[in-house]
Parts: sequence; C-alpha cells; structure tokens
Amino acid sequence: MKFKFLIFIFFVFSCSPHLKTLNQKKPYSATGFAYVYNDYDFKKKIILGKLNNEKFQISQQNLRTGTLIKITNPKNNKSIILKNIKRIKYPDFYKILITNPIIEELDLNIDLPIIEIVEIKKNESFIAQKAKIYNEEKKISSNAPVTSVKISNISKDKKKKIINKSNKIFIHIASFYSTDVASFLKQRIIKEVPDFDANKIKVKQINKKETHVIAGPYTSVNLLKNDYIKLKNFGFEELDIYTNE
Repeated sequence: MKFKFLIFIFFVFSCSPHLKTLNQKKPYSATGFAYVYNDYDFKKKIILGKLNNEKFQISQQNLRTGTLIKITNPKNNKSIILKNIKRIKYPDFYKILITNPIIEELDLNIDLPIIEIVEIKKNESFIAQKAKIYNEEKKISSNAPVTSVKISNISKDKKKKIINKSNKIFIHIASFYSTDVASFLKQRIIKEVPDFDANKIKVKQINKKETHVIAGPYTSVNLLKNDYIKLKNFGFEELDIYTNE
C-alpha cells in the first residue's frame, strides 16, 4: 500500500516487499468491490461509459484497453479472465466495472460483490482445466494471446467444510516489517483523519517480518465506503478490502 505522507526513508526501511509500487513491470492486483454496470447510473453520469449488460464485459480505469484481467470470487475461488474492453470512469471506491453475466458466472453476492483482480501479463503462463471463448469478445482488437478464459478451480482436490459466518469486511491499509511503525501509522490515522473511529483501526502481526494495519470490521458497505473515502482523502492511493479476518 502506498501512502503519500510517509517520508522516503520510512518507505525504504519499513514497508514489506510485496507492497504496491509505481513499478509498472509488476502486474496490477487489488481486492475490493466490483461495480455492477447498469444503464441508470450511465444516464445519471455516475458511470462515464457504456457496457452491454448482456455480455461478458469489464472496465478497469487504471489499466490499458486490451489488458487481460483475472477476476476471482474469493468465496468460492471461481475465476474468469477477460479483456479490459475500455477505460470507463466510475466511483473510485470500486476496483472494477463488470456486467451481470459475470455476477452469475462467478456466483458473486450481488449485494456484496467482493472480488480479487490481477493483471495477466502476455508472457505469463497459467493452468486451466477448461478454456471458454466468448463470441462477444472476439470483436475486441488486441495482441493478447487469448480472448477470454474461464479458469476452473485448480486447487488441490480436498473437500473443505464451509463455515457459515456473518460477513465482516476489513480494509487493508498498509503492511510493514516493524510493529512499531505500524503502531505509529495507526496513531497518526486516529489523530489526523477527521471523525475516524479509533476502535476500527487495528495492528495485526502476521509473522516476524510482516505487520498489517487494518480497519474494521464493517457489517455495512456504506459505513465501509465512508471510511474508505476518508483514508483515500488522507493520502492512501490504494486500499484492499477483504471479508472475514
């Protein structure tokens, strides 16, 4: 995660190596909510572009047109890879704009469409049990090696018990080597972000080399969105969202 206000040395010596940077050679990845396209929002100019809601189409405003993007439902590991059909401006809270067929294909919760997205580089290889070419995507011009691929679950064939839990949502704000630095950031957010609930900010040590600063849990998307916007306005450029810690 990137934070504009932290000084250079703070970045170099404190942040863990997997944090997002401006290095465009690394594939873009993010976790958060998908914006489900609808014509009403297009007409009201909430979405500044049009998609065909009967086709498998996506728009990611930070990636080039034609980029392959893998979209995964973290609840069931169902995934699909599609081309970024165009760059449409949509509310910054969301990670990607998708159409209704993708909701059905990935069995996403329409009220809580949390997804993981990863940019697929042209020279990357991936394993798929089944490839599915969508006719509507064939019209898109791109030098990418495939048009669209549906990825079956390629995890080991182990049956896992599904535990029913109420959906609790968290914002992953930042990751650090040092617990002290994470605590410093927590205190700064509490002091400097207006009206931010101090009880929502937590420091979670993952292992000896990685500590996370998170916010949550949230049971309401609207409450999460309000805090997300506050953190973005404070200077965080990229924030991930996940459910059930």
